[in-house]
Amino acid sequence: MPEQVGSAFRQLTGELAGNIQQFTWATLLDILLVALIFYGFLRLFQGTQAVSLLRGMLIVALVIMIAASRLTAFSWLLRNSLPMILVAIPVIFQPELRRALERLGRTTPIIGRGSREQFAQRVIYEVVLSVEMLARARTGALIVLEGDTGLEEHVESGERIDARVSARLLETIFFPGTSLHDGAVIIRGDLIVAAGCVLPLTSRVLPDSSLGTRHRAAVGITEQNDALAIVVSEETGIISVARGGRIARRLDGQRLRRLLQNLYRPKRLFGGDASR
Repeated sequence: MPEQVGSAFRQLTGELAGNIQQFTWATLLDILLVALIFYGFLRLFQGTQAVSLLRGMLIVALVIMIAASRLTAFSWLLRNSLPMILVAIPVIFQPELRRALERLGRTTPIIGRGSREQFAQRVIYEVVLSVEMLARARTGALIVLEGDTGLEEHVESGERIDARVSARLLETIFFPGTSLHDGAVIIRGDLIVAAGCVLPLTSRVLPDSSLGTRHRAAVGITEQNDALAIVVSEETGIISVARGGRIARRLDGQRLRRLLQNLYRPKRLFGGDASR
């Protein structure tokens, strides 16, 4: 028995040595290029709902690979379903694919962590300032701060702005009578990317029957992703915040600022990574 184990060990080491000898710089370059392609692919889809879907598909693929090696009927089903799956994937990921292609055509400046944190603090300051002024004037408003999950499909429903966040600009957008005041403003990073956006309404019964369309839209958008929505009531001037499908009401500027700093930290304002 020890001789058989020793023989098997020598055979294994011999095969490893042979593989190492065949390993060249071209092989290393080949591996690095494949890894780079996969990394770039994941980076393109970062910040969209496709990331969660890709993770789920990867888990399913691993289970399928294990099961198909032993289950004949299941393997036959997979082989016949593969063409349909390949057609369905581009249809399912159509918004994410479009956004990924748009990213390829854009250049993103490299900003250090300190700069990002300063931008985040400035965004919080400008948003809180504008919300306080809108509440005092009883001007209705709906502001959505994008989290890790992208909101590009909702951005496309409004007017593209791509302007730095400022209290004056937010006040102007929500001024009664303007063409964009009824829709939502979407903030990504330190930019107001769009205004007048249409958001999905929640189908849930809200705790207060007096809450209107803005509040239902705020809850609706946060049910689907990790965004944070701020609402100013047109009738009462009450400030509310929705997150995770839940809504908190009767906030003042100080509480809103603390909420943004504690629950919506700079890393989330800039796409989910404070060090990026």
